[in-house]
Amino acid sequence: MVSAAYAYLGSSALADGLCLQTSGGPAAHPRFFTGFLTDTGAAAAGLLAVAEVARTRYFRPVSPASLDPVVTAGSDRLRFESFSGCCGVYARLDVLPAGLDGEILAHGTTNVDVNLPLRRALGRVGRADPLHLAVGPDDLTVTTFDGPLVERKVPLPSRWLRGFAEAQVLTSRFDPRAELGIAEARALLNGLPATDGSVLWAVPAGRSLRITSRPVPGAVCLPGAGRLVALRPLLRHATALRVYGPPVAAGSGPVASTWELGLPALRLSLTLSPEPHRGFSGEGAVLEALSSDEVLDDADLISALLSWDPTIDVDALAAAAGLDSARVRAALTALGTAGRVGFDVAEAGYFHRTLPYSADAVATMNPRLAGARALVEAGAVSVTGDVAAVRGVAATYQVRHVDGVLSCTCPWWAGHRGQRGPCKHALAVRLVRAGAEVTA
Repeated sequence: MVSAAYAYLGSSALADGLCLQTSGGPAAHPRFFTGFLTDTGAAAAGLLAVAEVARTRYFRPVSPASLDPVVTAGSDRLRFESFSGCCGVYARLDVLPAGLDGEILAHGTTNVDVNLPLRRALGRVGRADPLHLAVGPDDLTVTTFDGPLVERKVPLPSRWLRGFAEAQVLTSRFDPRAELGIAEARALLNGLPATDGSVLWAVPAGRSLRITSRPVPGAVCLPGAGRLVALRPLLRHATALRVYGPPVAAGSGPVASTWELGLPALRLSLTLSPEPHRGFSGEGAVLEALSSDEVLDDADLISALLSWDPTIDVDALAAAAGLDSARVRAALTALGTAGRVGFDVAEAGYFHRTLPYSADAVATMNPRLAGARALVEAGAVSVTGDVAAVRGVAATYQVRHVDGVLSCTCPWWAGHRGQRGPCKHALAVRLVRAGAEVTA
């Protein structure tokens, strides 16, 4: 597994003057945020839920994983994110402006360990107890009645980076599907099987959801109901349960979905991969957006225009960059592969974070894209009308273009039918159609 640790304290900037950030600085202990969380009981339960997801493997459970939350200080909020050990559940706790009694001193992201002493301390925090956080580029300090606990920065797995990018693309296609009051939400979540690994569907029925085994229009996919168990401890604090997902029809295959508990000052969401055995890092949703020659140049331009606003305005970015919205979204996808961008389904907008990768890491993070470029460079693609022939190692595959969709005769396509992104042969054809240079 590839991982990365980084030591810079922030981003260089060109505002009134040039400010170059280094690994050192005038402050001995720089901070992104320092202050109290207002809804302390709910905040402690939410932090424990995000940490618990990071420690859990829902598919083929084994000993707890040693993966830990990513913390981002934005312009007016804190976000805590994690993936499960199997990378099939993406958890995020958003501490909204009403939940902060303190000052965001700078913008930035770090990833820290949440070990047993901190989990025990958070478990003892009550509604009226103080909970103080100090978030910096190298550590997270949590102070309760038990005293301060300092959690240090740890390496970030590259699989999480791919998961961030895939989750961003998938959730950007979601729409709100249902909203339940807390009584209905409690009855639904407490009635779900804790270890069920089957793919179910939730259909709006009155003020609640009816669970069925077949998809129908308007339904929300519930793949592995037991993976929602992390929401239960926060039910006593929540006011509503909101569910998001893509459009489905009768006969649809499994898809991802987001289940979000809303509170006055917090939001806790769990996004589930389409099936319990599938991790987000292998979904391939980013590949089509990355299969163009201009996307990395567009990403560099959009990166320079990003700000730390609570949500990123795509139309405003398009106007500022002189690009259409489709190219801006593709550029945001490329930035997502570097951990620079996420998507918030509650606000239907992108948000800014920083992680220690560049968009140049796209090829190494996406081997199918690297394989497609190698096929193009080897001159293995021959396009005739709507049919293309791609010469592989074992055989020559036929790639057909029908109604904007590419299908292939390779084993990958036969096994997944496009549900986990395009194969490398279809990507190679897309690159050639977009005008990529072919080596004779």
